[in-house]
Amino acid sequence: MPDRSPTTSEEPGSQPPISARSAVSIASAVRAGTVRAVDVTTDALDRIERLDRALSAFAEVWDERALECAREVDARIDAGEHLPLAGVPIGVKGRHGLRTAGPLLAAGCVPVGATSVPGPGTPWQTWGAGRYGRTVNPWRRDRTPGGSSAGSAAAVGAGLVPLATGNDGAGSVRIPAAWCGVVGLKVTNGRFPTADPTGLMAPGVLTRRVADAAAYWGVMAGDTRPRTPEPAIPPEPAAPTALWSPDLGFASPDPEVVAVAHAATVRLAEAGVVRLLDSEHPFRLADTEHPFRLEDPAPAWLALRSPEADPSPMATVHIRAVNDRRLAALFDRTRLLLTPTAPTPPHGHEGPGDRYSTALTWAFNLSGHPAISIPAGFGPDGCPVGLHLVAAHGREASLLAVAEAAEGVLGPWTAATCTRI
Repeated sequence: MPDRSPTTSEEPGSQPPISARSAVSIASAVRAGTVRAVDVTTDALDRIERLDRALSAFAEVWDERALECAREVDARIDAGEHLPLAGVPIGVKGRHGLRTAGPLLAAGCVPVGATSVPGPGTPWQTWGAGRYGRTVNPWRRDRTPGGSSAGSAAAVGAGLVPLATGNDGAGSVRIPAAWCGVVGLKVTNGRFPTADPTGLMAPGVLTRRVADAAAYWGVMAGDTRPRTPEPAIPPEPAAPTALWSPDLGFASPDPEVVAVAHAATVRLAEAGVVRLLDSEHPFRLADTEHPFRLEDPAPAWLALRSPEADPSPMATVHIRAVNDRRLAALFDRTRLLLTPTAPTPPHGHEGPGDRYSTALTWAFNLSGHPAISIPAGFGPDGCPVGLHLVAAHGREASLLAVAEAAEGVLGPWTAATCTRI
């Protein structure tokens, strides 16, 4: 039997502690002076101390540094600064995650620790190496949270922090988001500096609310106007068009995963959040007689990351050129592409086997398109399933607006309640 328990850390119906609320709500309260950043940080550190032994989501916890940072945030608020993410406790991916968190700290975030990533010799698709051992999925301890942003997804999914950073070179934000039942945004490749010479890696964020991901995007993109708590954005009068693809024409996702993601897509169409292209007349592109499909990106991705890979440079160039052309034509005619996020449910800690969890995500690291995973529901095993939304280059704001409207239909999305904590 899977190691699950219906027990939770809070009494049913009780008000969540301030550190477990949304980032936007916390920042609004700190700016208004109804709560101090030091109090939020203290509460977050207490929750991590109580709950992380079961999850092992953090590799390091920075108690003194976090409290010092929180005091600085309070002083900046007292001095009249406008901080869009004032006092928000965050996890940063890996021990070196602060190197890329500068804009978030400037916006008032308080880093409380480094989240776990796979340790040396550990396949990135499996679990992270945290303070107390392997990182577990907050919904089922016998399952992986996904990689490589394992700890970030687990910490957000269990309500330890409302926001955690990640980076995504093949699906490393979106897959853990899907498997831990949270929101995971990958921005347009090349939008921000990265140390990855292949250009496949892009920054990202994991949150429980789309508004928090939008606040992250606003800060990173230079829009420092504070977001205030507000209802989900209603659908546009003319809903954006969207194409549903269960497999991108080459993958073999599990039917149970496809069913959950497709059911969520249908609900969004029925609610007017998106307008699906007519499935009776499949979308076709000029260079193929088949319904929309991409070339399998695996050979090109692996060749870029592994010099010893078999495909020739010309084969890699061909795959990227064909997919870029087809995606450009697609986004000339429709706003969104919808797929399941991962082709399988989260696997056990023994490893992923022969199937790539990245089958439906890494094409968009090669092409550079922004994408977001949002919770779609639960599979028969009780694990979350993600719905993957992809938009044209540079359309993060539009992508987030649709995701926020989707949250109003599919949500609300809350912290996991099934980990024995």
